[in-house]
Amino acid sequence: MKSSPTILPSLLQCDFGNLEKRSVPSKRRGARGFIWTSWTGDSYPIFPMECRLSMLFRKLTDLPLDVHLMIEDPGQYVQAFSDAGADLLTFHVEAVDEVVPILENVQALNMGTGLVLNPGTSLDQVTPYLDRINVVLVMSVDAGFGGQAFNPVALDKLRTLRRMKPDLTLEVDGGVNFETIGRCREAGADLFVVGSAIFGSSDYAVALDRMRSEMQRHDPQMS
Repeated sequence: MKSSPTILPSLLQCDFGNLEKRSVPSKRRGARGFIWTSWTGDSYPIFPMECRLSMLFRKLTDLPLDVHLMIEDPGQYVQAFSDAGADLLTFHVEAVDEVVPILENVQALNMGTGLVLNPGTSLDQVTPYLDRINVVLVMSVDAGFGGQAFNPVALDKLRTLRRMKPDLTLEVDGGVNFETIGRCREAGADLFVVGSAIFGSSDYAVALDRMRSEMQRHDPQMS
């Protein structure tokens, strides 16, 4: 967060059978952190597979690991992902009835804390907690569904949050690519979750350099 703006390659795009092939070259080519998105469905149980994969990944790199819990009842997995090496833990405000006890648990385990909200969720759902957290992750697509177009409502939320709390770290996830990353930076984003725009490229270094160039070109602090 201190080195923002920063691109976080999404490990959701990785070949889980060969994490080292994805992660180690990304570090050598300029990545400064990674994000692990954990999600569940009726046919996709989260535990213990994802925690074990997170532990494996932690052995491959000392770069910061941001874990986004895109799941119901995230509180029950806080300890497990702390043990797995998470540095920052974010969870959806839509998924819980009581936010504060989970935040306190995350903080007690010396992880950074963050809240996530989907495009259709009002900022009013997170604003009461802005003084308690390190990050707000603004989703530009609805969590859990692939192939969605970038929703510009995320830009409005980023701008509003930046005005409300200038020192808060803002993260954006979903449809962040060469065409949208500049707009996200203009709106105030600090951390950018990027998947296929990097891992779908034949050369990670070229993709990362192009993304960073777009960030810098639209950086409000550089204008």
